[in-house]
Amino acid sequence: MALVSKKRHILKTLTWRSIASLDTLLIAWAVSGDFTTGTSIAGIEVITKMVLYYFHERIWYQTKFGLKGD
Repeated sequence: MALVSKKRHILKTLTWRSIASLDTLLIAWAVSGDFTTGTSIAGIEVITKMVLYYFHERIWYQTKFGLKGD
């Protein structure tokens, strides 16, 4: 089984957050009709969800659920 570094988890977190935050910004802008509101919401959620995703990823990495063969 290949070892996965924490750097890989961090890079996956950053790339996913970029995509997801752009999505949040566009939705918040469309719903509110205000670009500033959209960027405010996206700015807050980028921090909170990046931290949550990192720990979520680390917890899943520690489990063997759904893995076949060793």
